[in-house]
Amino acid sequence: MILASEGMWFLTRASGMVALVLLTASVALGVVTSVGWSSVRFPRFVTIGLHRNLSLIAMCFLGLHIATTVVDGFVPIGWLDAVVPFRSPYRTLWLSLGALSFDALIAVMVTSLLRRHMKYGTWKAVHWASWAAWLVAVLHGLGTGTDTTNGWAQLIYVACAAVVLAACWWRIAVGWPAHIRPRLAALIASLLVPLIVLIWTFSGPLQHGWSQRAGTPSAPIEQVAR
Repeated sequence: MILASEGMWFLTRASGMVALVLLTASVALGVVTSVGWSSVRFPRFVTIGLHRNLSLIAMCFLGLHIATTVVDGFVPIGWLDAVVPFRSPYRTLWLSLGALSFDALIAVMVTSLLRRHMKYGTWKAVHWASWAAWLVAVLHGLGTGTDTTNGWAQLIYVACAAVVLAACWWRIAVGWPAHIRPRLAALIASLLVPLIVLIWTFSGPLQHGWSQRAGTPSAPIEQVAR
């Protein structure tokens, strides 16, 4: 039973990280398709197909991440907690961010499947939620994940952030200076948000005692300590 529980715990952590990496790649490919970039080796239909497939695979790993977390039973997290925020007593805020990110990604996926039956403006407005879903997923991982203090996990977070920032700046640059105000607002946000997240990470998740401050019940903390 102990070995099974440890295996489930490792699977939960690994699937969460893989889901984040795939989501990062999906966001970046979404920018590639939106700016209309293509080449001889990568025609546009290839990048569009890859973007969709990576999004679906990311959702599969996210589903695995949720299922293994719930089935493990080490912490009080139920199935509804994956979609309804602020229900679980375990790290309520940070777990809720994961639920919000999951809900946003479901909305993006559903509207993408129904794109032909929707107005372009509506679809585009919902699709922009993928950026927020990515950011909220990162905050969820940093605040809830047990690997935040591990060097390999930090490298993954930094690499994912670098990819998304590069994609964001590329999207802002293409077509400049048309729609200058929203582009400037996006540019300022792309500089301020990472700085705020970085300051919060060093003052929060990377500090000793974060488990208690994040809202971890005393029982799981005591079991880990043993």
